[in-house]
Amino acid sequence: VQLQASGGGLVQAGGSLRLSCETSGRAFGNLGVAWFRQAPGKEREFLVASSPFGDITYSSRDSVRDRFTFSRDNAKSTANLQMSSLKPEGTAVYFCAANVHWNSWTFRSAGSYAYWGQGTQVTVSS
Repeated sequence: VQLQASGGGLVQAGGSLRLSCETSGRAFGNLGVAWFRQAPGKEREFLVASSPFGDITYSSRDSVRDRFTFSRDNAKSTANLQMSSLKPEGTAVYFCAANVHWNSWTFRSAGSYAYWGQGTQVTVSS
């Protein structure tokens, strides 16, 4: 499975960005897909995940749940993350990830994903 993340960039606080993750190598409908981010010096943080069945679970953090929207397009093999009202603390490298063996207990953990995109940098200026 190959993943290609795109859509990052520089945005002012309060702005919006839409990240996309294009997958190949495996039927997209069979994949669990997630987005994580990693700020400098910090651990990789779970943002949102979608099971192969289409269930979507967001991070419990209000700053994510209230301002990020995940969508998956099985026809285009793409997972998208629409981010709005961005804050400077959202500056990080954003990664998409996928797995073929969905586990409803561990999907918030980065270690449960075998496949990762290269990451896309998001910088939010104050």
